[in-house]
Amino acid sequence: MSVVSLRIDPTFRRPVYQVEDQRYDLLGEWLTTDLGTFFLVTLDALAMADDVARGEAPFEEWSSENYAVSFTPPALLITNLWIPGAEGEFPAGVARVAIEDYWRFLVAQPERSVVREYRPDLPEWQANLLRWEEKWGRPHPYRGRLF
Repeated sequence: MSVVSLRIDPTFRRPVYQVEDQRYDLLGEWLTTDLGTFFLVTLDALAMADDVARGEAPFEEWSSENYAVSFTPPALLITNLWIPGAEGEFPAGVARVAIEDYWRFLVAQPERSVVREYRPDLPEWQANLLRWEEKWGRPHPYRGRLF
């Protein structure tokens, strides 16, 4: 069970989160703002969480203008670069479940009505999965498990 509850804000049509335990506030913030509605970014987070769970280093450093993020075997470390003291350490298993649930949440949203050049014949999340695999030259580690 995830420590972050998610919904779409009806006014702004953006993901918003709620946590019962405030220790997970920064995790919810990171999911909804840094991952946002971007399938490719969420696929990166899933793959990095899986890489470290298998004892490997993440395939690249996390890149963000707003957050310093480190995936390590014991924990996901997040620092908001714009708010002094806003940093958190989240157990790797808890963070991984939250990212997985966030992926499911994004996939469950209605398809956006935008013209896509890459694989418009597929749902957007599937097209992004193929694009991710082409970019990194490997099957996504969650293929067959989450999608």
